[in-house]
Amino acid sequence: MELSFPTKPFRTHGGAAVPHMKHTAQTKSVVMPVPNAVAIPMQMHVGAPCSPLVKPGDLVTVGQKIGDSKGFVSAPIHASISGKVKAIQKVQLCNGSYSTAVVIESDGKMEMCPDLKAPEVTDLKSFLQAVRDSGLVGLGGAGFPTHVKLNVPEGKTVDTLIVNVAECEPYLTADNREALENSASVLDGVFLVMKMLKLSRGIIAVESNKPEVIQQFRSMLSSDQRNSNNQVGVLPLRAAYPQGAEKVLIKSCTDRTVPMGKLPADVGCIVMNVTSIAFLADYMKTGIPLVKKRLTIDGSAVKNRENVIVPIGTRIRDILEFVGMKCEPAKILVGGPMMGMSVPTVDAPVQKQNNGLIFLDEAEAHEPETTACIRCGRCVMGCPMHLMPTKLETYAKAKDVDALQAYDVMDCMECGTCAFNCPANRPLVQAIRMGKALVKAGGAKK
Repeated sequence: MELSFPTKPFRTHGGAAVPHMKHTAQTKSVVMPVPNAVAIPMQMHVGAPCSPLVKPGDLVTVGQKIGDSKGFVSAPIHASISGKVKAIQKVQLCNGSYSTAVVIESDGKMEMCPDLKAPEVTDLKSFLQAVRDSGLVGLGGAGFPTHVKLNVPEGKTVDTLIVNVAECEPYLTADNREALENSASVLDGVFLVMKMLKLSRGIIAVESNKPEVIQQFRSMLSSDQRNSNNQVGVLPLRAAYPQGAEKVLIKSCTDRTVPMGKLPADVGCIVMNVTSIAFLADYMKTGIPLVKKRLTIDGSAVKNRENVIVPIGTRIRDILEFVGMKCEPAKILVGGPMMGMSVPTVDAPVQKQNNGLIFLDEAEAHEPETTACIRCGRCVMGCPMHLMPTKLETYAKAKDVDALQAYDVMDCMECGTCAFNCPANRPLVQAIRMGKALVKAGGAKK
């Protein structure tokens, strides 16, 4: 059956009118000078961590594989600078956890690995192997290995590719800049994935507050011979949070609902971040694996707000030195203010899935006083997953696993809409995270 292209987005439930604060949307990306050293974690993806393939004293070049795992759900890791391996040690990551990392001292040359070459792709199997070899994981924040996502299980039929250019979090504009600065590669990636997976429809989903991106892609597609059947198009979305969340995006673009515990492939969709799909196209041409990342640097404590391209493994303190600070940041967030996490140390390294660092001064970092729930229902009305956050908070505090499961706590995507809408400033997301941890652990009621 031939799929039609939606003329407008379908209706979704809930959400929040968050301020956009896209201060860097018109700021061209800048490349940060190579730091003196990087610390490249062996865990930058969902799944099995990698084991180091190098040892202290080894000389490495850019793009050389320095970590890998035999696990299917994993992704190899490559050197982002050239130089000497100084140490293999534990480092604290942006989310507070610890990972083994390869510390490389720069030689200042940024010498490319001589073994790099464009992969030979002749069929789906070789395509998926090339995707794995690239080290690509979901660059929108999830970090799920892309070769696993694109390996559609037998018996499932996928017909639609959705390219996520929503970027609905306040402050963040890294994907917006990717769409504007690397739009040709975005389209190359779209047609490549559609060809290899035999998909019949491609939807480039862009929030309506990015008119330049919408116009640029529409103009390019209108003259692209690969799009003679108009199988790829641009769908402007309502500029509302959390429009870029995977399940919300699928509903907006296709009117399909992903059931609890299921994946986009279960409803015939593949969702890819715009930076991920552009990188994939570039890798197929050059063979250069994932070794750098664009980050939005913003916040009230920042002197120079901009999008910065840095080698993976760059420590936050080096980025701070590059952009300059107005004042000592009271809080640093990795990601946006809705779903991002507070960074415990400026020695934390940049990971593949990071897309922004927000530096807040004392006034912005101030946490409002929490008061009693007034039963207004705004959290319920705003929840895009039709959950009852106040009930989940209550049952999480009571450690009532049965009740948490009955109220579908695992369906929460932790978007933060409930907490944003709450006039009592209840820490709903934190409580729900605790509830999900209880369910995962299979803990009994106490």
